[in-house]
Amino acid sequence: MRQKLNIVTLGVNNFIAAVDFYQKGLGWQPSAMSQESIVFFDLGGVVLALYPRELLAEDVGIAPAGQGFSGITLAHNAKSKEEVDAVLKQVEGLGAKIVKPAQTVFWGGYSGYFSDLDGYLWEVAWNPYFEFDDQDNLIMT
Repeated sequence: MRQKLNIVTLGVNNFIAAVDFYQKGLGWQPSAMSQESIVFFDLGGVVLALYPRELLAEDVGIAPAGQGFSGITLAHNAKSKEEVDAVLKQVEGLGAKIVKPAQTVFWGGYSGYFSDLDGYLWEVAWNPYFEFDDQDNLIMT
């Protein structure tokens, strides 16, 4: 796995209020890649994403309330479906728990989730709509 953190996704309780906070309160501009239920903020090589908490928990495949879901996921964006599979196999061999096996997902990509040794949730995803620069940073327009 390349040493690269691409996206931090915050599962937010009030999506509209959270978007307003970051956009109007902090003055951050959403990327044109943002959609109705997810907003991306390009932070210069790392992207902050806001996504409704219930939908993020559903995507991981765990309950949105209680000890099982902290409301945050980290993402590593792979350059192919095969890389997603390879990364998940590698981390599982190192003691990570596969929370959601890699699969084709509703937004057109391919992803799976693992829980690291401290329980932090990582998504490993291939997104056919994302491009990378020469330093493997996501290009968000």
